Amino acid sequence: MDSPLAEAIGGRSAAVLRKHLEMDTVGDLLRHLPRRYESVADLASRGPDDLTVGEYVNVIAQVRSARGERKFRRGGGKQIHITSMEVTAGGLELSVTFFNQPWRARTMPAGSRAFFAGKLEKFRDRWQLGSPRAMRIAGPDDEADVDDEVVKLPPITPVYPATKDVQTWELLAAVRQVLEVFDDPVDPIPEEVRTRHGLIDLGRALRDIHLPAHLEDTKPAMRRLTWDEAFGLQLALQGERANATVRPAPACPRTDDGLAAAFDARLPFELTAGQRRVGDELAEVLAGTRPLNRLLQGDVGSGKTVVALRAMLQVVDAGRQAVLLAPTEVLAAQHARSLRAMLGPLGRAGEPAGLFGAGPEGADEPVELDTSEQATRIVLLTGSLGAKERRQALLDVQSGAAGIVVGTHAVIQAEVGFADLGLLVVDEQHRFGVRQRDELRSRPGPTAPHLLVMTATPIPRTVALTVYGDLENSVLDELPAGRKPIATHAVPGNRPKWLARVWERVREDVEAGHQAYVVCPRIGDDGPPDDEEPDAGPSGDERRPPLAALEVAELLAAGPLAGLRLEVLHGRLPAEEKDDVMRRFAAGDVDVLVSTTVIEVGVDVGNATVIVVLDAERFGVSQLHQLRGRVGRGDTASSCFLVTEYEGPPMERLQRIAEIHDGFAMADLDLELRSEGDVLGTEQAGRRRTLRFLSVRRHLAEITEARDVARSVLADDPTLAHHPRLAGLVRAVVGDEGARFLDKL
Repeated sequence: MDSPLAEAIGGRSAAVLRKHLEMDTVGDLLRHLPRRYESVADLASRGPDDLTVGEYVNVIAQVRSARGERKFRRGGGKQIHITSMEVTAGGLELSVTFFNQPWRARTMPAGSRAFFAGKLEKFRDRWQLGSPRAMRIAGPDDEADVDDEVVKLPPITPVYPATKDVQTWELLAAVRQVLEVFDDPVDPIPEEVRTRHGLIDLGRALRDIHLPAHLEDTKPAMRRLTWDEAFGLQLALQGERANATVRPAPACPRTDDGLAAAFDARLPFELTAGQRRVGDELAEVLAGTRPLNRLLQGDVGSGKTVVALRAMLQVVDAGRQAVLLAPTEVLAAQHARSLRAMLGPLGRAGEPAGLFGAGPEGADEPVELDTSEQATRIVLLTGSLGAKERRQALLDVQSGAAGIVVGTHAVIQAEVGFADLGLLVVDEQHRFGVRQRDELRSRPGPTAPHLLVMTATPIPRTVALTVYGDLENSVLDELPAGRKPIATHAVPGNRPKWLARVWERVREDVEAGHQAYVVCPRIGDDGPPDDEEPDAGPSGDERRPPLAALEVAELLAAGPLAGLRLEVLHGRLPAEEKDDVMRRFAAGDVDVLVSTTVIEVGVDVGNATVIVVLDAERFGVSQLHQLRGRVGRGDTASSCFLVTEYEGPPMERLQRIAEIHDGFAMADLDLELRSEGDVLGTEQAGRRRTLRFLSVRRHLAEITEARDVARSVLADDPTLAHHPRLAGLVRAVVGDEGARFLDKL
């Protein structure tokens, strides 16, 4: 499998596959699987009366004539090129037509033999194949006969994912050459595991997936290859989990009279049963030296931040520090502001006003804040801090004066040192890679900090096992008391009366003393893209550009929302300006915030009761659920309007989203609508490559089986030192980056 392709198919063919498909080894080629199979029917033995319109047929035929011509579309417009062929298969005659493929007449001239596959049509009593797939088998001067073994198609013909430079039949030829000289590999899966789970040998699976004698042979072959991928991934994930527990974590036991207890005593609301349950789970692990390595998931507004803060305060009570890592500066600043608001005097240890703007407007000197004897200090550390503020923040972090550090990627830079880091909290983990997540935990020292990963987008069990399999799982499955459902409506933006009613609703809510968001897909100038980009939407060259926040704000201020206090927020504003806009919106000094998706997560303004998402079809399911969660955070009924100009599937998708309010059901819809690559891409999974065969929707059984076997194998051989072929399987599935645990233990 590791042999160079050139040894099997020759240097010239191998160079083409390397250039266009990044294939270097025999294994790269054999893992490039057919996307479907076709049976070559003997159409020539059938008469015209035996054929059926719409029947999908495969036929080897001889080209009798081939010509191309250009024609204009009806009513003028663009030219199209039509290639017409007359072909014969035995006594059967067919007309074959290709559109905008002018090379067909040149590559398959009269006298050629070719393979055609397509749907039968009938026009003026003549049988036709319109726009079929076609592969030339022999040219008019070629000596090879159609029955020659070199060019004869197998009875079950694989159709490969191809490119304009490498056609499916070229891949088939390469695969057949390789399999003729291929020695079945020594199977990396132990025989006992194969027997227990009903898996065929790897060599047989590779042959049956490419050149099956019967179509049914492909099913056990595909199961074996899928199982291998699930197993390689689970070995990597479980290996990472084991690696995370090699070094002990600092013990942070609960205290009865510390900062955490004082915070609980001043809480103005009752914790939910879920918050208490998860809090107790975290507290128990934090008290010991076995590292916390946990994913905390819950729906939007379920109270994850309070749970995380209580865990951080337990760590501070033990004399150590906690970090809250956020993906954007807007969210980091919002978290810092929220934590300080929740802690009150408990978060102001020896700190004058200034950095967070606590002094009254126009004051020459900062106002001293009330603090508590048990107080800690919260420091915000982002990349856009000024030199003076950054120096002070770094000093507070390194000296230990800051018990809680809130920041972005700037926190994990090498120059940021901690006095005694006890807990790392990562918010919106899908915005960070695994390597970034582990940066602070992998620093040298006798202990490694506990890890709590949070996501506000609940994920199905299969994704949790596949993407976050190295983490234990805690779930907040209820909302705080008093929260009301958000009325969600899919609005046809191409109907003026409907859209006008949306803006009337915004004005009505503002006049009632509330606030609103309007979200657009882009900023509106010619600069680089914003921090966040929509992750979905219908394709098509005729789409207008996405609506822009700057332009929409001007139109609204001069039109339906004239007289209201509007502000614009986007990711390219200077950090101080972004923070100022959010501060004034939170204070009620802004009526309508027109923004991009920088408000998608973490922004918490209880007085906001309506959100309008324009060009909503351009956003992903999870994005829309997150955006909707920006309202409904108080005790007032709230509304969300998803506006699109598109009918058909885009509108149907938004209507389905509008009907679902439970985040876990929304996660299932997200998985249903998104491609596997989106779910398991390198950014989200922190891996080098996307999984090829494993489907998180279809293969829960394989994923679960593989996880259990992986745990058993690693319990006896944590570095796979005695299973070198399994180590090779891990690297083949997740790459060297995902297999780092093999070299650590």
